[in-house]
Amino acid sequence: MLRVVFISGISGSGKSVALRTLEDAGYNCVDNLPVRFLHDFIATAHDDGLQRVGVSIDARSSGDIARLPAIITSLRALGTEIRVVFLDADTGTLVQRYSESRRRHPLSQKLFNAGVSPSLETCIAAERDLLGPLRELGNVIDTTGLTPGQLRAWVRNVIQADSVPLILTFESFAFKEGVPLDADLMFDVRCLPNPHYDPVLRPLTGRDAAVAGFLEAIPSVGRMIDDIAGFVRTWLPQYMQDTRSYMTVAIGCTGGRHRSVYVVERLAAMFADQGQVLVRHRAQKHFDLYEPEHHGGPQPHGN
Repeated sequence: MLRVVFISGISGSGKSVALRTLEDAGYNCVDNLPVRFLHDFIATAHDDGLQRVGVSIDARSSGDIARLPAIITSLRALGTEIRVVFLDADTGTLVQRYSESRRRHPLSQKLFNAGVSPSLETCIAAERDLLGPLRELGNVIDTTGLTPGQLRAWVRNVIQADSVPLILTFESFAFKEGVPLDADLMFDVRCLPNPHYDPVLRPLTGRDAAVAGFLEAIPSVGRMIDDIAGFVRTWLPQYMQDTRSYMTVAIGCTGGRHRSVYVVERLAAMFADQGQVLVRHRAQKHFDLYEPEHHGGPQPHGN
């Protein structure tokens, strides 16, 4: 069966990195394919016996973007396995990336021709409106604060996930770094006791046995995890009935290092029987060098 991965998202959010990740994974990739050629391209890929195809479609194809959700639905009805990865980042991060690259936003000329002052912030806002329908179709990855290595790892996790009705992602984050844009559900665990104040536990993370033991011994931590799990189990079927195939549950604490990481790991284990479960730790880049009891990056659960 032909597997197609669409890469879309806001300009400056890392689509080039994501597309190169697909190429490295053996996908035949096309960047900026006009939407009107999509059916012919997929048909040709079928005829040529290709098994994995990556397509980047974004604001540069603005005239046809509105047709893309219906086209994806029709392709799926014909038996094509399609996965959509939508990349985003907060506006401040996008502005900084554009200032560093000195590139022009793809919508700037269109807005200028329409008599609108094409400031970078205005272009980004217009692009968010334009691509809103695509965002609802895919697995959203907020690339704010991510290193290219993290983004590559997260994209690989998504494309390597099994073909199941739902991909459920548990993601830890630090409130001091801002709220992630890719969260469908978000829970705050800052009310739990903080291992940061123990000098022995401070350099560790929620994936280390010492931190896990500290938190497991506190009854309120277990109650919090059970309450979050109960909420997700209760409402997950309703989200799935809404034809949703991706769900991201974000767990936040102050530094994104101890409590949220531990809770995410526990929840991922509890939901290992719910289709494909992925784990993301947004603060990973800050603690990789200080993990004596854990080796390797975040791994999919439930395989």
